[in-house]
Amino acid sequence: MAFDYQTHLTTHDSGVPIVDFSDRSEMAPYLDEPKAMYVGAPGKHGYLRLGFEIDARGKSILRDLDRRAPLIVQQALYFDKGMPEMPCVYILSSGGPNVEGDRYEQEITLKPGAFAWVSTGAATKIAEMTHNYSGMRQKIVLEKDSYLEYMPEPVYPCRHARFISDTEIVADPTASLFYSEIFMGGRKYYKDGELFEYDILSVCSHARRPDGTPLFLEKFIISPDTLNPRQLGVMGKYDVFANVIVLAPREIADRIYNATDPYIDRERHLACGITHLPNGAGLLFKVLGMEAGPVKQTVREFLAVFRKEAKGRELPEEFPWR
Repeated sequence: MAFDYQTHLTTHDSGVPIVDFSDRSEMAPYLDEPKAMYVGAPGKHGYLRLGFEIDARGKSILRDLDRRAPLIVQQALYFDKGMPEMPCVYILSSGGPNVEGDRYEQEITLKPGAFAWVSTGAATKIAEMTHNYSGMRQKIVLEKDSYLEYMPEPVYPCRHARFISDTEIVADPTASLFYSEIFMGGRKYYKDGELFEYDILSVCSHARRPDGTPLFLEKFIISPDTLNPRQLGVMGKYDVFANVIVLAPREIADRIYNATDPYIDRERHLACGITHLPNGAGLLFKVLGMEAGPVKQTVREFLAVFRKEAKGRELPEEFPWR
């Protein structure tokens, strides 16, 4: 298997590289320039670089940090009672919701033996749009024996929202990654409800080894006007979708797989399933539900299994305000 799925960079008049998805066919209807602030204007092109490594004391720390508004990271905290030595970082945004013409770029690197937990401070709202789209590029690099739990809060696409993301993962065979995304159907309780009224949601994740060997590529495009998500085999009656990627050495992935039972719980309105990724890369875990809370809890239950098998540590209870 081979593929080449790289995000292009263009340069605006300012000379700052801008993440560009104009070559993606699904975004062709949404390339018109915003009528207000142009694509890549100051405050509309966020950049973040996080680098974790082991210091001289053997402690995992946030060594490298570079950010450009509206993305903000202040400092690493150590509040996880199950792994008190693990740095925990929240990605924040000073700009409110993602609006038309916004472009974001995030790079997370873990040096050999480093470990970290990364999340967002709040849910990400994709605002209503009339021109262009919001796009995000991510690159995650996991070096030898590194470990990352990446668990952002849910994404809420509003009516006529357009959002595209591309996540590239470069993982050493000895590294472990728990990468989760939760997508809401929209603002369910806004006025008369706003479910699956966005224009497009395009999400791509792909991984490779440091030597370039490809591992997998997963892409899904949800365009409610083209294909009704309420169809059987898509979302059906469910409103919330969680997608979890686990990359881990084969023996760890096999133990996680054997410890995870897929189910459909009609009383709790939850369903989940698990499968192997190709090329011995790891696992893919998916959850469907009606509300964000139970879906997030199901993802955390899966995280507890992952952490136990990968690190031999227990996952503490979630904070009540999360």
